[in-house]
Amino acid sequence: MTVRAVAATGRGLCSPDEPVVRADDEALLRGRAAFETLRVYSGRPFRLDAHLDRLEASARHIELPQLERAELAELAALVLPHAGAADAVLRLVWTGGSAGGPPTGIALLSDVPAWIEETRARGARAVSLLGVRAVVPWLLPGVKSTSYAVNMAAEAEAKRRGADEAVFVDAAGIVLEGTVTNLWWRNGGTLYTPSLDLGILAGVTRAALLELAPSHGYSVEEGAYPVQSVLEAEEAFTSSSVREVMPVVELDGRVLGRGPAADELQAALRALGHAA
Repeated sequence: MTVRAVAATGRGLCSPDEPVVRADDEALLRGRAAFETLRVYSGRPFRLDAHLDRLEASARHIELPQLERAELAELAALVLPHAGAADAVLRLVWTGGSAGGPPTGIALLSDVPAWIEETRARGARAVSLLGVRAVVPWLLPGVKSTSYAVNMAAEAEAKRRGADEAVFVDAAGIVLEGTVTNLWWRNGGTLYTPSLDLGILAGVTRAALLELAPSHGYSVEEGAYPVQSVLEAEEAFTSSSVREVMPVVELDGRVLGRGPAADELQAALRALGHAA
């Protein structure tokens, strides 16, 4: 990941090589921080307010100090000019700071990883792995915290198995979400996606696709579905802010068809992003 610009609380724009987090910050010591990652299209962040809403909710659930939305928006404004006319990735972080100290806000602008378009062109391969159904408050359902070691370990396991992505399923085989994505599949004119009631992340891109699907002739059903439903689908794909709509052409070694919905919704999402 090539970092283009960084801005931090109390310091403004910083050199990407300059440290911005104290060694005793709880983000480092305990993973006690919340974050959001979003696409920047032609220099404009996509649905920044929605990401700040979710960041504020995550910070509240982790019991971090009150999120300073205006401060984070100002930090974002400092780094966004470095995107120029190109697409980029904006990451916003809100940490608990050091014990007794103030919280820290960080905005980081980086390039879109090149592997994303390469993978989209061929379609992603995925494996299903056992995950935890976050249905109680202390499992932090729907929270984006920097305690991401489990997700990264699952992604590493997927790569060891020759796949690009891991899809979490619970002990009963109910499909949940990807390590950093929401999951979708299609049969006929109906798109299926796991319900937020399962404790999965309420993806901002997920919400955008719920808005876009009807205008492209697709109805959407949300619920609790076994992984077999995905394996028997006509096509499947994931969604996330950075990866956008990613076709899934293989799950657990079974080849899945590549259908029209993923490509149509990807084009619609990209158009929406550039029009914002």
